[in-house]
Amino acid sequence: MSNDTYFIEGLRSGDETILKEIYNQFFSKVRTFVIQNKGNSTDAEDIFHNALIQLFVRLKNRELVIKSSFEAYLFTTCKNLWRRELNKKRVTKTKVAELKNEETENAYALLEQEKWELYIEKFQLLSENCRKVLTLLFNGTPYDEIVKTFSYASKVVARQRVFKCKAKLTKLIKEDTKFSQIKKL
Repeated sequence: MSNDTYFIEGLRSGDETILKEIYNQFFSKVRTFVIQNKGNSTDAEDIFHNALIQLFVRLKNRELVIKSSFEAYLFTTCKNLWRRELNKKRVTKTKVAELKNEETENAYALLEQEKWELYIEKFQLLSENCRKVLTLLFNGTPYDEIVKTFSYASKVVARQRVFKCKAKLTKLIKEDTKFSQIKKL
């Protein structure tokens, strides 16, 4: 049994020993990420626990397919939850905060995770060149650097390539039946 299967089955069954292993092996990376992004250890613990609950619920409701590793999947889930939490904090500074129950919060988190999974699935279908170009762009790399990296003739050529890659990714996502299901929610 692979480590990924071991962790998934342990989480599905609620095995306390395996849950402790998951915590010991993966929590420090999540804590580091949260602290580096305007959080503290308590925030990290909350995010980590919410991610585990979210994964547990998904495992109980349907088969979970992880295309990378359990660690990467768990970390991505935690990152998405933390980004969502940061966005909520920004909004609440200017607007009155509404109280939401935990079921609604978990439903939104699951929806966001499904969107992320669809994005990753379709991103992997792009050509290697498109994946590299978009990764640089999404990481904030200036167009000058993209021109140098790919030996493009100019920024205009780089912008055209980015546009075509984004258009291809958007098309792949919108053509998937999961997109229409997510969109209805």
